[in-house]
Amino acid sequence: METSFHSIKLCTEAHLPEITEILNEAILNTTAIYDYKPRTLESMKNWFAEKQSGNYPVTGIFDHREMLLVFATYGPFRNRPAYKYSAEHSLYVRLDMRGKGLGKRLLREIIRAAEMQQYHALIGGIDASNKVSIMLHEHEGFVHCGTIRQAGYKFGRWLDLAFYQLLLKTPVDPQEE
Repeated sequence: METSFHSIKLCTEAHLPEITEILNEAILNTTAIYDYKPRTLESMKNWFAEKQSGNYPVTGIFDHREMLLVFATYGPFRNRPAYKYSAEHSLYVRLDMRGKGLGKRLLREIIRAAEMQQYHALIGGIDASNKVSIMLHEHEGFVHCGTIRQAGYKFGRWLDLAFYQLLLKTPVDPQEE
């Protein structure tokens, strides 16, 4: 397992070129994200501003040269008040860093962050054919809670979207306000 990373820390706007590169590789070559076209740096600036205004962390693992190896974030699950304790997360690993245990470390970190922010449900929408991501999530306690068949179409085929959920012990005192 790769352990030569320098640090786990919050990403800043200065990391957007690396975040964009990692995300665009996933868009162009995988079903980890159901997009067709690469994101522009300008669109990612808007994405990052939305994350910051919503107090949603964008966390990364960096190597000893401060290069971003993997990033993860979460945001609203749905836009209704009663969903305020649920968050949907995403995690992307740089192509040459996959299979080195970095995704597991960062998933654990965002679980801790979600607990600190008093979320109750952390939800991941995972392409049902992505066995590596499914195994990662199951290893960290996520359970399959449903699949939407043929939810997406990419690379000339229909894609099933599986939802995995981890229930947290937070919030301590949930409110309906």
